[in-house]
Amino acid sequence: MPEPTKSPQGTATSGGFAVPAWARDSLRWDTVVGALLVVLLICSFSMVDNFGNALNLSFLIGNTLPIALIALPMTMLVISGEIDLSVGSTAGLSGAVMGKLWNEGMSIETIIPLCVLLGVVCGLVNGLLVTRLGLPSLAVTIGTLAAYRGIAQIVLGSNSVTDFPQQYLDFGSGRIGGTFIPQAAVPWAVLLVIAVIVLHATPVGRSLFAVGASQEAARFAGIRVKRLKLSMFVATGTVSALTGVFWALHYASARYDNATGLELSVIAGVLLGGIDFDGGKGTLGGAVAGVFLLGALQNVMSLVNVSAQSQILITGVLLVISVLAPRVARQVGRARARRKAADAPPPAAALATG
Repeated sequence: MPEPTKSPQGTATSGGFAVPAWARDSLRWDTVVGALLVVLLICSFSMVDNFGNALNLSFLIGNTLPIALIALPMTMLVISGEIDLSVGSTAGLSGAVMGKLWNEGMSIETIIPLCVLLGVVCGLVNGLLVTRLGLPSLAVTIGTLAAYRGIAQIVLGSNSVTDFPQQYLDFGSGRIGGTFIPQAAVPWAVLLVIAVIVLHATPVGRSLFAVGASQEAARFAGIRVKRLKLSMFVATGTVSALTGVFWALHYASARYDNATGLELSVIAGVLLGGIDFDGGKGTLGGAVAGVFLLGALQNVMSLVNVSAQSQILITGVLLVISVLAPRVARQVGRARARRKAADAPPPAAALATG
């Protein structure tokens, strides 16, 4: 069978049949994930009872928003070749500090900026340990995952704080007018637009891809690798702390164990969306599609009474698949390239037959 060849018009030809460039691009992993999300939603609307009512859709989006918030900076961090597993504990610590300060009589308008500043500090600690001491981010953030959660327990103990101002609770769990769209989805959408522009339309985004592809090459190109990575850790910690505030308001409860296990859902969604764990590849659109695919799947499983343990199992399986799939695809591509090179005639033979 003849190998595909590139035509001047940007199409691949094989056996006389032209394959348009858009058809090849549509087979990208993030595009496939987006298509799976659309298929899942269509099937759920038509086959799952109560999935399409406004209350459930609002519940689905509201529960997915904490994951989608942290996924924005996490996508950039993973593209740069690093990871932060402490995001759930940072969110829990932020919520615990919020509850503690509220109990002590501080105004909520003062507490929220302090919680965001706390996230900056948490991200800075992670980033300095990785960039200045050269420690692996996986090991560092596993350690801070435990440390930040322990500090949260020391700060708030086993108490639960629920009496936050009603207008803030309404923002955390309320909907826009009579629609199913949560009010908190509006600031998230603004952050999404900013993140898309930064990652895909600025020198910062191009630098992140370059660093993830090859740190040495990026360094020789004049990119300040350590400073860039440090800024991504700080951004991730900041958004995680902001997510902790939203979590406490959305569920009307500040506890030290808020957002426990959130990091698994964030990483699973981001990697499911096609972000390469080794860095250098992926799109923010794919990450968002992966997050909402996972959220919609969990919502459907809850509606059909799938146990919580089974949901965790399925999330873990999807995480493994999302890590393995890009590697398998690369191996297949390399094998095809080697086979094509082996089948090609040597240059001397090509000249002789020409």
